[in-house]
Amino acid sequence: MSTAVVVGSGPNGLAAAVFLAREGLDVTVLEAADTIGGGTRTSELTPGLLHDHCSATHPMAVGSPFLRSLDLGRHGLVWRLPDIDCVHPLDSGEAGVLHRSVRETAEGLGERDGRGWRRVFGPLAEGYDALAEDLMRPLAHVPRHPLRLAAFGPRALLPAAVVARRWRTESARALFAGVAAHAFRPFDRPASAAVGLTIIAAGHRHGWPVAAGGSRAIADALAARLTEFGGRIETGVRVRSLADLPPADVVMFDLAPRAVADVLGDRLPRRVARAYRRYRHGPGAFKVDFAVQDGVPWSNEAARRAGTVHLGGNYAEVAAGERAIHEGRMPERPFVLVGQQYLADPGRSKGDIHPVWTYAHVPHGYDGDATAAVVAQIERFAPGFRERILDRAVRPPSGFEEYNPNYVGGDIVAGANTAFQLVMRPRAALDPYSTGVPGMYICSAATPPGAGAHGMCGANAAASALRGLRR
Repeated sequence: MSTAVVVGSGPNGLAAAVFLAREGLDVTVLEAADTIGGGTRTSELTPGLLHDHCSATHPMAVGSPFLRSLDLGRHGLVWRLPDIDCVHPLDSGEAGVLHRSVRETAEGLGERDGRGWRRVFGPLAEGYDALAEDLMRPLAHVPRHPLRLAAFGPRALLPAAVVARRWRTESARALFAGVAAHAFRPFDRPASAAVGLTIIAAGHRHGWPVAAGGSRAIADALAARLTEFGGRIETGVRVRSLADLPPADVVMFDLAPRAVADVLGDRLPRRVARAYRRYRHGPGAFKVDFAVQDGVPWSNEAARRAGTVHLGGNYAEVAAGERAIHEGRMPERPFVLVGQQYLADPGRSKGDIHPVWTYAHVPHGYDGDATAAVVAQIERFAPGFRERILDRAVRPPSGFEEYNPNYVGGDIVAGANTAFQLVMRPRAALDPYSTGVPGMYICSAATPPGAGAHGMCGANAAASALRGLRR
């Protein structure tokens, strides 16, 4: 029987492990931390309340071709949807409101912008599952749905600023801007529209769900599936060099490129080592988890029913903030994401005290304290919020990197979403998962298709490893 070792138990490491174990390999996962899950861990960061440590809302994971093939519901993974997926409030009291339904979203944006929203996202949502089969694979592959990919590609390569011009109202433009900002990329740069278009299309097809019991349910279900196939997981095992690895036919690294270069050392071909050490990381996240009495008192009624709330003001303000963090400057009013997972999953709360998950976009490696800025942004759209805070837990960029070394400088999307790295991460290669060392592969979110709890980086890398093993 062939053997495989997977270093790292984030969703991609676990996905790679399950893929290989399902194909008959004897698989061992080595995890440095005491708990599995990487970015999908959940715990009581404030007493009695369940908080997701990083990844929290999963429009990309729920539609993941690989996760859907595993029947993870048998192992406790249950997706739950809020009444409203996402709201982007404005100072005027109005808001852009994103429903799972394209029609409902369009109606809320008014006749003019609603027509434009339907024209852009109607076809994308309808054909999303087919499109995802190509978008979630590496660039160098034979498309399964070439016409859909050809229709999507040119628009995705546009700057987000160009796509945003399609809408005229502040509500519609801000709604698109807030989702596009998930790329941590200035809106005037090529391909900065890609992430926003993809997440919105995925949400219109599958919604913006949370995992019942916290994002850890994703990791737990994958671990249970791995065990079912005969695999095993060892925690508290840190791999710093090849000497720390047991003999194996295949080794998968759910690590950042520089960490892979450190482990492989002189075994790594020089051209690959250069690429991994030059791999660019993007801006950081500054996270604050709150315990809030009676929830957030949003001025906009729709925000009180939304699983996610984007705070950044109008389009121009969000765009300016994203430009600032890219240039290494901390905005006075940063873009803030607020997660109200308890609305769909009430078991995370304790009576009328609720966990509120937030993070601000900050410069790479930011060493200041953004807590006051996060609170101020929420208070701006929810007067009285400060008085409802009972407790808080803060994680700055350095804390993110300590929690998960893949998040270099607080970069929770595991690599700058430059035009090149969107399509060629972690290096220019026909097989981006190959390290150039026989039998050794990188499977982290630094590989296609990038960040998210969808597991497709791991599944794609495992497929590559299996082809190499069978040659």
